[in-house]
Parts: sequence; structure tokens; C-alpha cells
Amino acid sequence: MRKIVEKSVLGRAWVVDDDDDVNNNAYATDHLVEKILARRGIVSPDDVEHFLNPSIKNNMPDPSTMMDMDSAARIIADAVLAHDKIAIYGDYDVDGITSTAIWVKYLRALGCDVVWHLPTREGEGYGLNINAIDDIASMGVKLIITVDCGISGVVEVAHAKEIGLQVVITDHHSPDETLPNADAVVNPKRGDDRSGLSYMAGVGVAFMTLIALRRELRSRDIDANLRAKIDEINPSSYLDFVALGTVCDTMPLVGLNRAFVATGLQVLERRQNLGLRVLMDIAQIKHASVYSVGFALGPRLNAAGRLDSASPALELLLTDNPLIASDLAQKLNEMNTERIDIQNAIMLRATEMADACCASGRCSLFVCGDGWHGGVMGIIAGRLKDKYNLPACVATKADGVINGSGRSIAGIDLGHIIHQALSVGILTEGGGHAAAAGFSLPEENYEAFCDFLEKSVREQLNGAMPQSEIVVDAEMDASGANMELVNQMATLEPFGQGNPEPTLVLHGAVLRYVEKMGNGLHLYGKVATARGNNLSFVGFNMVGTPVGNFLLDDANTNTTITLLGRLKKNDYNGRVSPQFFLEDIAIG
Repeated sequence: MRKIVEKSVLGRAWVVDDDDDVNNNAYATDHLVEKILARRGIVSPDDVEHFLNPSIKNNMPDPSTMMDMDSAARIIADAVLAHDKIAIYGDYDVDGITSTAIWVKYLRALGCDVVWHLPTREGEGYGLNINAIDDIASMGVKLIITVDCGISGVVEVAHAKEIGLQVVITDHHSPDETLPNADAVVNPKRGDDRSGLSYMAGVGVAFMTLIALRRELRSRDIDANLRAKIDEINPSSYLDFVALGTVCDTMPLVGLNRAFVATGLQVLERRQNLGLRVLMDIAQIKHASVYSVGFALGPRLNAAGRLDSASPALELLLTDNPLIASDLAQKLNEMNTERIDIQNAIMLRATEMADACCASGRCSLFVCGDGWHGGVMGIIAGRLKDKYNLPACVATKADGVINGSGRSIAGIDLGHIIHQALSVGILTEGGGHAAAAGFSLPEENYEAFCDFLEKSVREQLNGAMPQSEIVVDAEMDASGANMELVNQMATLEPFGQGNPEPTLVLHGAVLRYVEKMGNGLHLYGKVATARGNNLSFVGFNMVGTPVGNFLLDDANTNTTITLLGRLKKNDYNGRVSPQFFLEDIAIG
């Protein structure tokens, strides 16, 4: 690593993963995309070609590479051909909602008798529960297919089997040592799974299982009517759902996921799904992108499950009625506004508590409040993680029980920590993956979990505190930040977890102008470059920060600064220009 800036205005070091000599044209933009790819380990011509042109055809493996996939396909095919009633059991987040939508739409299109169940966050909690299984059985269901859940439901699956139900699990969460005794368990994180697809979201696993079912049905001796239905349904029409679930569950956009999202965004851009089309209009989304999915569509679809029941979000994806779609989309938009208000109020108190944790020198954060709304715990954990660069767990306490969510930084496997705490009896429930997890514990175990979390994080860090360090993809002269470079950067899309938007350092910028914008929390300004042209920049939520204070000080006008951030296209009133999204600055 080569250090570009020792200490920025925000107190961070900026480093780049190469040995470029800054006197050897290191600031040039020639072959910048190739440099960025190389720094991300993508070097060979074939790898570069597949990365820049992701396709389902080049990335989609045989579904049978996943353990139990063939068994799952046979069981579901048998139920379809026997005209059995089938239940899809999902989850209340976007990954679970989209997974459920794919299966319900597909089975309905085949003419199957299908019902669905999404648990409530506050009333039922994550995963399978016995009361819901009993209700499903009372409706005459013969087969339950779980999506984005089920891998931790050992007791619940045993109960379902006892009352005569078949169970097929499709999930992507980390399993415990003992798998549920389901008829088939499709999960790329199984210890005996060799597919190499452990990075997929639940919706990706659900989609792969659907493809396996389609192949299984076509191999059977079926009537012409059903075969015609199977041939008529194009599975790629569901890839907008797959993209939504993958992006919103912050899965790495590599390999098959990258192809899923790239193709899914194209499907979303065509606005074929009525509910998504209406929701995009309400959210004023002009073009489908990872950003619009993650920060506009996703939060609105998630809002229902965070505040009450996720059913309105699923119903929106399933409806073909324009009036119903309009009502549901408006309801989700209003719920999202309510969610933001609740979240902001809790965030203030959580930040005060996190400040106290940091003052004590901890490597982890665990904050808990009485009666906090459980639906925003994950969002606040993510905000605290970003603010303090520490793994953060946020929880709410009620009736002697603590329920929470956690978000982690690079290098800390929070899901593993949660599973360990569960195995030693500190937690009563828990699960997740490296970056995110959920958990429950009795109030009396609060201190024990605090200590266990801190000890486990320190062990993974080898006793060192997380470094406040930003790894930069490339550095260049500010004069090179033009539309040609913006278009070059666009070839690296879609951006997201595992393929972040490139972080650039611009040298030789002279501050000319800055003002507050929007609600007074954001900045807009311009810098001059060595070639005499101006580059506009925006800084979101920077007013009141050290960067904002420096830029707004009139005494610093005409000062040479170095910018860190991301270069994007600004499309305002039909005029296209480059714009820099500022994250930090250094003086000089």
C-alpha cells in the first residue's frame, strides 16, 4: 500500500494498492479502468471481458451443482403434477419479499394452488414458527417451500414433518451444525455444498431452484397444456426481482450476482411489473440503477415489514390491478416517511450511547434502548458502523427480551460471532452473514453479550483497533475529471457490495465557490483545475462536519485542496456534465 495522504481533514489516511511513482505520470487517466480492475484482482483478458460484459449465459452454472437441488426440484415437480396445495414461506425484508414473489408468480402461472406467508417482524420474528405452520397446514397445504429462511428452523421443520407436511428449504443464511430434517435443503452455505455460490442472496437461490424445477418439469411426461405454460413463461422476466433482492441484501456483486443485477436492471428499466412501475413513479425514479434500487425502491419495499407487515410490499409485486397498485405504492411511500421519522429520533439517542462506548476504547458497539422500534435497528446499526468504523449492534428491549441487528466492517465476520454466541447459550436466537446479523437474548445476558462481542471482535482484529483508512482506486489530476472519464467509469457498473463505485483522488483543485443547498445539510461548490475549467462538486450531510466547516470558511477560498470521492454524471435540465461527489478533502 502506498500512502497518498497521511491525515485528511476527517483524520483519515488515504492509501492506494500499488507502487506507482507519482513522478511517472501516475495522475494520467490513460487505461484507468484497467488499473482499477487490476487493483481488484481482475487481470486476465477473459476475466476482464466477463466483468465488463456480465451475462447470465456466461455465469449461470448448472443448478444441480448445489447440494439437494435435484431432490428439491423432484419434490416440487411431484407436488405441481399432483395438484397439491403449496405454501411459500418467506421473510419480511426485500430479499424475502422478492423471493416469495418469484415463486408465487411462477406457480400461479402454471395453474397451481399456492398460498404465501410472510412473518411479522414484531409479532412472529424472523424464520419459521410453529403457529404459522399449523395455520398453513389447516389450509390443506401439502408442501412448504421456504425462501430466504428456514435453515435455522430445526424444531419447526420437525413439527411440520410430524403433522404430515413436506418441506423444501431454500436459504442463504449460515447454517448451524445441525441442518433441519427437511425433504431437501438447498443452501450454498451448507458445509457439504461445493457449488461456490455462497455469495448469492436468498432470491438468487430461489431463482436457481425455480430454474431446476422448470427443467425437471420439462423432462417429465406432462400434458400439452402444462408444457405450453412452461414454455410460455420466460424466467428472465423475474430478474428485476432478483436484482432487487440481491442489491438490498447487500450481497457482493461478483460472478453470478453481477450478471443477475446487470440483467435485472435492464428488466426493471422496461417497467414490466405494474407494482414496481407505479412505485418508481412515486419515488421519481427515471432510470433503474443500483443506487435507485438500494436507496429508493428498497427502503419503500422494506418500510412495510419494518413498521408492521410486509404483506403490502408483496401484494404490490403480485397485483395486476392499477388501482390496487397505486394504493399500495402510496401506502409504502407513506410508511417509508414514517420510518425515517422514527429512525432519526432513535439515531440521536443511539449516537450518544455509541459516543460513550467509543470513549471507553471499545472495538465494538452495542447500544440498546427501551421500546425502540425493532424495524429500524438494522438501519441504525449500519449508520453507526459507518460513522465510527466499528462493528455495531443495535437492539430494543421489551418484556425482559432484547432483539437487535448488527452490521459489520470489512474484516469482521459478525455472522460467525452471532453463531458462536448462540452456541454457548448467550443468545436464544441468531443468524446472519459476515456483514449483517440478527439476534435475541434475555435481558440478564446483556453484559455477557457485550463482553462476548468485544472479545470476539478483538480476536478477529488480533488486538488492534480498526484503522481509519480509505483505500483509493485511483488518483489523477482534477483536470481529467471529464465526461469521457465518467463514461469510462460507467463500464464498471453495476456498483455495489463487492464492486464498489471507484473512489478517486483528484489533485490540483482550487476552491472557488461553495454554498449550502437542499435542507441546509448539504454542500454545492466548484473547484478550478490546472486547465482552467471548473468542476462542480456536492457534499451530502457535510454541513457541520470538519470538511463542511473548512469549505464554508471564506478565508479558504482559492486554497488548493485534494478531493476524495466519486465521479458521476450530472443530468440537470437536459444538460449533462461531470460532478464530483465529495467524501473528504486534504489541504494542498
